[in-house]
Amino acid sequence: MDEVLKFLKENPTYFLATAEGDQPRVRPFGTIARFEGKLYIQTGHGKPVYHQMIANPKIEICAFSPASGTWLRVTATAVRDDRREARAAVLAEYPSLQDRYSPDDGNCEVFYLKDAAAVFSSFTAEPKTVTF
Repeated sequence: MDEVLKFLKENPTYFLATAEGDQPRVRPFGTIARFEGKLYIQTGHGKPVYHQMIANPKIEICAFSPASGTWLRVTATAVRDDRREARAAVLAEYPSLQDRYSPDDGNCEVFYLKDAAAVFSSFTAEPKTVTF
C-alpha cells in the first residue's frame, strides 16, 4: 500500500473509473490519503461519481508516471466512511480543497479502498501486483 500511495502522491492526477448502469465513467481525480491504515479518496455528495460509487462500489484507478514510464492500475471496492474524523483527515492533506469542503458541510464524502489489487506496469519490466 505504501508503494501505491507514493506513486499516486508523485503523480497527483489519476483517473477514476466508475459505472453508471452499463456505461463506464472516467474522470480525473487527485485526492489520496492514508487514514487508519487504509487509502482514502474524497468527492462531493452532489457529484455523479459519489452516486455511482454508492450504486456500484467497484472502481478502478489508473495513473501514469512520465518520469519512469510506469503506470498503475488499482482495482478496488470503494467503501463510504461517514465518520467526521475520516473526512477531516483526508481534507487535512489537501488545503486547496478546504475552501470548497469541510468535514461538517454535508457535502464532503470519503471512501476507502477495500480488497484492492494494484498492478504496476511498464514496457520494460514484468508487471508487479500489490494487494491491500
